[in-house]
Amino acid sequence: MKFFETSKYHFFKKSTYISLRWIGIIGQLISVNFVYFFLNFKFDFVTSNLVIFFGILSNLFLIYIYKKTQLSDRSAFIFLVIDILQLGALLYLTGGITNPFVIFLLIPSIFSSSNLSLKTNTLLVTLTAITIVFLTFYYHDLPMPIKSDLHNNHYYYYSIPTALIIALIFLNYLAMSFGTQSRLRREALSKMEEVMASEHELLSLGGQAAAAAHSLGTPLSTIKIIAHDLEKQFQDQEDVKKDIELLSSQVERCNEILKRLTLNPVEEDEFIDKDLTMRDYLSEIILSFKEISKKKFIFNFDQFSNVKKITKSIEIVYGLRNFIGNANKFSKNSIYINLKSDSEFTEIIIEDDGNGYPKDVLSKIGEPYLRSNDPIDKSKTGLGLGLFIGKTLLEKNFASINCRNSKTRTGAEVVIKWNNKDLFNI
Repeated sequence: MKFFETSKYHFFKKSTYISLRWIGIIGQLISVNFVYFFLNFKFDFVTSNLVIFFGILSNLFLIYIYKKTQLSDRSAFIFLVIDILQLGALLYLTGGITNPFVIFLLIPSIFSSSNLSLKTNTLLVTLTAITIVFLTFYYHDLPMPIKSDLHNNHYYYYSIPTALIIALIFLNYLAMSFGTQSRLRREALSKMEEVMASEHELLSLGGQAAAAAHSLGTPLSTIKIIAHDLEKQFQDQEDVKKDIELLSSQVERCNEILKRLTLNPVEEDEFIDKDLTMRDYLSEIILSFKEISKKKFIFNFDQFSNVKKITKSIEIVYGLRNFIGNANKFSKNSIYINLKSDSEFTEIIIEDDGNGYPKDVLSKIGEPYLRSNDPIDKSKTGLGLGLFIGKTLLEKNFASINCRNSKTRTGAEVVIKWNNKDLFNI
């Protein structure tokens, strides 16, 4: 089993990227309409606005359809390609390489250089270069209200420093925004790696337990001898005799466990080291919570029909434990876990009867270091690290996560869904 390695997985905060895209789209709308209506430049105004409208649609897709709180390397590449092509089309309609705002074509590739993989960055730089070469030879002429060459045209002359200043401010804002988010995410991922390291460490305690078995053998034998003597002394007292018999049986059980560890120091954990069905995974996790919680766990698997086993994974176990543990923490009396599976999909729905997610943090669920602005909710919530860790681990293992407030109960609801071909190939 592997640790979660941040160097292998490139991702960044979706909400920050959406905000930056809105800034760019608003800037495009203002520029195109200002130049057309106030400066009387004549160009394909309708098509230009349609190109900008396509950018708006892609941003709305990110907000309402793409449910993950962070963009993976692949997803980021797709949307950055859309940004390059969208801006390239707009520049093609408004002067091509002679348009002073062509500098903004560099931003997607500059952004990717500090956030995404080398392969993704190389592809984006190549696409940007091809787009620039294309716009050098193919474009609609930049319209000018004054008939003069470029050097004597004041509109063009002053637009160059204006574009450079705007780009400078935009790039600095981008760097600062993502720098802050990257620092917070690194801290959260560091905590997650510590937790996962502890889980792996537990699996390697067999050798130490075997060494302790030799030392514990003598005192356990002594306890057993004393228990037999006490049983003879109190054989007429049934209550005491039963307690002594229980003590003897538990000593014998300890001896058997230590003997087994002595023979096999690296004895495997029957749960973690065994391939199980998703139903078995959830049953074991729920059982572990029942031992420490007084709340009621209701597990429904009537619609579970796929009994194929899943490869052992600490990350899936720990991710599910975090969501079930969160439901246990904030529920009042009951936690409802519904498992559905058919030939194509496996879905887990975790609900509780608590107060649900605070409204002001609902859209940010899955991000680390969250705090509600409501003083009542703030006293009852944590930093969101548990949800962040669970969401990151499960999404890394091809799950889609949707956190929301339940429509049928008073509390929160988490929907975890896998495509079976991804789940069974982990």
